[in-house]
Amino acid sequence: CPWACPYCHNSAIIDPRIPGVVAWSALEDLLARRRGLLDGVVFSGGEATRQIALGAAMVRVRELGFGVGLHTAGPYPGRLADLLGAGLVDWVGIDIKATREHYEAVAGRVGAGARAWESLGIVLAHPEVDHEVRLTVYPDGPGDGLEVATIAREMGVRSFALQQAREFGTPEGFEASRAGWDDQVKALATDIETLNFDSFVFRGAS
Repeated sequence: CPWACPYCHNSAIIDPRIPGVVAWSALEDLLARRRGLLDGVVFSGGEATRQIALGAAMVRVRELGFGVGLHTAGPYPGRLADLLGAGLVDWVGIDIKATREHYEAVAGRVGAGARAWESLGIVLAHPEVDHEVRLTVYPDGPGDGLEVATIAREMGVRSFALQQAREFGTPEGFEASRAGWDDQVKALATDIETLNFDSFVFRGAS
């Protein structure tokens, strides 16, 4: 993944040069045994859209009779547009981490906010694709969670999730809790609930 979020729970696999541990043929064998038991396959990461073979993999999963889901942080809006335009994706879970002006402080990359919010616009331009927008909050974050949710609602987001960061899998030195933090996040969840999304989920730390 090109982002460097301090709370990343997949920090060990964000480098795309790390060798894979499961052969694609093994995945196809697994799916063959699960036909009729699984609805679909979700491509995640790291950042799935960073992998040049993603489109071909999605085509193959569809050929095997499964639906396709995608987790993305939206760093490559052009690639996302191509995948959605080709009709390869049924559902997208997209991480929106902050307002545009605060994005660089969270993702650690110049221009991250413009790319992520553009990607959200691309998702919403495909109403045939179900979606969930996720916002993860952490103690040293920008504190703009309600503003992020409000902007998302105004853009037409139907499904929104507030996620409280945990320490499991995060880079060394990251702290996910401090005095009063749990109550602050619960209060934010209550505020976001008043925005009346079609679906709102709060995923707390416990």
